[in-house]
Amino acid sequence: MNDRPVNPLPPLVLAVFIVLALIEAALSLGSAGVLGGAEAVGWRVALIDRLAFAPRVQELVWRGNWEPQLLARYVSYPLVHVSFTHAAFACALWLALGKFVGELYRPLALAVITLAAVIGGAVVYGVYGSLIGRNMALVGAYPAVYGLIGAYTYLMWLRLGQIGDSPAKAFRLIGVLMGLQLTFAMLFGSDPSWTADLAGFIFGGIAAILVAPGGWKAFLRRMRRD
Repeated sequence: MNDRPVNPLPPLVLAVFIVLALIEAALSLGSAGVLGGAEAVGWRVALIDRLAFAPRVQELVWRGNWEPQLLARYVSYPLVHVSFTHAAFACALWLALGKFVGELYRPLALAVITLAAVIGGAVVYGVYGSLIGRNMALVGAYPAVYGLIGAYTYLMWLRLGQIGDSPAKAFRLIGVLMGLQLTFAMLFGSDPSWTADLAGFIFGGIAAILVAPGGWKAFLRRMRRD
């Protein structure tokens, strides 16, 4: 009898989830006083200070400061979250979307999609933050999640086209999520992290097209047929 799960999680998706979950578990237990003693209360703030991305980081890089510690922030910020709830939602979305996308893309392609979303999200966030004069820290795996949403949207666009349905329906998910973010911004004040999420969606979607079988040429052929 085969005891293996029917559809196991892709290794990359599972590995990222484990890393995020372990980091958040340590930070949450530390802030609750269960782990690490009195000093552990400040672990989250210290880790955010060490891993977060910010527009100021990009300004320094553009001025020629290529220190590894600065460049690492373009990919390290998704590892830490501002709270347990912040991390839990990110992990849940990562698992759900990662399972769907990871079953149709090879591990290397999935890694490219994720990195494109994470780095692209940071760059756009840095530009926007500099333009509006806000140097808020960017943390959390949401740009990576939105990158998977970009890949998911592309896959749904293909599937809807194959069955003769309207490809525009593929964009419903991102439309709803962006609408919710806009609503929250209007009710509780603007949070520039939405720019990183939107950029993650765009860069993730573009990467999904490029790393799909046939790449950009196959995408253009499908567009001409439609």
